[in-house]
Amino acid sequence: MTMQPALIAENVDGAATLGDGKGRRPRGDRASRRPEKSSLSLTVVLFLSAITVIVPLYVTVSMAFKTQTQAVDGNAFSLPAPFSVEGFTTAWSLTDFPRAFIVSILITAGTVVGTIVLGAFASFAITRNWNHRLFRWSFFYLLAAMFLPFPVVALPQIQLTGLVGLDNPAGVTILHIMFQLSFSILLFTAFLRSIPAELEESARIDGATTWQTFWQLIFPLLAPMSATVGIFAFLASWNDFMMPSLITSDPSLQTLPVVQSIFQTQFSNNYNVSFASYLMAMAPAIIVYLFTQRWVMEGVTQGAVKG
Repeated sequence: MTMQPALIAENVDGAATLGDGKGRRPRGDRASRRPEKSSLSLTVVLFLSAITVIVPLYVTVSMAFKTQTQAVDGNAFSLPAPFSVEGFTTAWSLTDFPRAFIVSILITAGTVVGTIVLGAFASFAITRNWNHRLFRWSFFYLLAAMFLPFPVVALPQIQLTGLVGLDNPAGVTILHIMFQLSFSILLFTAFLRSIPAELEESARIDGATTWQTFWQLIFPLLAPMSATVGIFAFLASWNDFMMPSLITSDPSLQTLPVVQSIFQTQFSNNYNVSFASYLMAMAPAIIVYLFTQRWVMEGVTQGAVKG
């Protein structure tokens, strides 16, 4: 049997190409096109996903800077002409925005700090004592709590917080921490497993206690994951509506989402005022995420890889 060698043809520019003499390209070139098609499909999906976010955000910003006459002309996509801050000033006074903003900030800050500290404590204890049955089953118990939504336990929580005098922002903060703890421990434990145990052994040889080892060695190494846990806790606490509305009994101590809902039912026809209040409420969350998204992605990536 004789093997017929592939013919080498010269193209117009004089470059040598492989072929079978009939102008047909080898199969390898077809396979090399597949990543390009896959990349194009992914780009289209990401573009459509971005449009679903950018268009509503554009409408919100545009409507917020319109006058009341422009807001009801039926053209939501038109630019404000002229720009007006009337909606912001009206929403600022009608919703008592400074008070609700301070309440939301206090609850969110307490939730972020409490979630990071308690989550790091629990994860460190569970990871370094994994061979003990109590710590191992505690981890599974905490993970099971992720599948328990707040509406299922809403009525008992309302009764308990009222009995112990926590039907206020302090009670909301504690509940926010508890409901964020399961997911935070899952992230922290995945990250802690990538930290070599030899580092702790070296610190103990130098005379460091467990408390010193955690605060001076382990906790600084958890900075990327702490940022990830913090931003998730911030977004969940800042945007939460159901828990503050059910737990807090004093209307003057409600958070921004609850105040926005009350305001929407009363002034739903004032579109420029409504959209201005929405924009003021979601602006802090957008700003925080824009400045911390790098640490979020870094923490998730490092936590997913075990060294």
